[in-house]
Amino acid sequence: MALADAGSALTEEQRAVRDVVREFAEREVRPAAAEADAEERFPEEVWDGLSDLDLTGLTVPEAYGGVGADRTTYAVVNEEVAHGQLAVATALSVHCLATSCIAEFGSHDQKERWLPEMAAGRPVGMFALSEPHAGSNPAEMSTVARREGDEYVLNGEKQWITNGERGEVCIVFAKTDPDDPDSVTQFLVPKDAGIEVGKKEHKLGLRASDTTGLLFDDVRVPAENRLTEEGAGLSAAFRILTGGRIGIAAQAVGLAQAALDEAKSYATDREQFGDPIAEIQTIRHKIADMATDVHAARLMVREAARLEDEGEDPRTAAAMAKYAASETAVDVTNEAVQIHGGYGYTTEFDVERFYRDAKITTIYEGTSEIQKEIIARGVFE
Repeated sequence: MALADAGSALTEEQRAVRDVVREFAEREVRPAAAEADAEERFPEEVWDGLSDLDLTGLTVPEAYGGVGADRTTYAVVNEEVAHGQLAVATALSVHCLATSCIAEFGSHDQKERWLPEMAAGRPVGMFALSEPHAGSNPAEMSTVARREGDEYVLNGEKQWITNGERGEVCIVFAKTDPDDPDSVTQFLVPKDAGIEVGKKEHKLGLRASDTTGLLFDDVRVPAENRLTEEGAGLSAAFRILTGGRIGIAAQAVGLAQAALDEAKSYATDREQFGDPIAEIQTIRHKIADMATDVHAARLMVREAARLEDEGEDPRTAAAMAKYAASETAVDVTNEAVQIHGGYGYTTEFDVERFYRDAKITTIYEGTSEIQKEIIARGVFE
């Protein structure tokens, strides 16, 4: 990973965090990845390790027991964990989405009640915005929160919920008026309030990350569990997702870097016609293209993170980074499989899993098509 930080201007503290997480990912995350993927089981022992490193409190303010990390540090952590296994990084980032919502929009009492425990890793957080018929346009959601005295009663269905089986507290978006698309509101809902977990999805990739639906059938929560004023939920979601997209972009970079590392190692060791295939110009040029694309994507991620850290509007830069990095992950993992030849198509080598995992980065937290719309809006403004 010789180019992994060239030109990225990390501080000494950020480099130290990177080194610790990188070592943990190589020692604990990567060795468990193939088995967890094959068994479609989240490696809880790895989650405990993330907690021990305080990474489950990454976006929790220090006053509530967390790290209070800046966005650049957040991106660095996401990249390094994803270099070990994307499924683990995804679970962590969604947990951080939940803690970010509470930290930014919650009352003091809500923060004191939930954030210290979530910073310590339990309960695991979920983020419920998408629905079966409302993905890229959340204003079309049909989940409703009806006010009854000092409670809200939630009814509806959410889809594509990361940590759906293992999560214990959920940030839920619902309309307070079913006929008003501007009434979307954000709620903090413990699973034991009556949330029913739907079927677990069996996916192309990201198999170690549990993805389910969530069903709400007269789920009652106190009115004090509302996180935003009625109608302010979508704007809150978009603010949180902008930072989240920087994290997903960083994950895509980490995955692409892992594929590049494996391709380079294989090309150095594999011989054809008496020489390592790394001596073949076609292979060398593939590696050169892969390295260039990964480096460019990383710099875009770091630039988007820098803008947010400096208080500037990162929306366009975050969309650019997410679009570029996710498409890079798909292209680089594809080339890594090609360089491995027939072996790349088997589960004996990690690049097969990288290839399957990469596609999701172009879909979740805003598809590539949605990112291009955000980018175009920023260009024409």
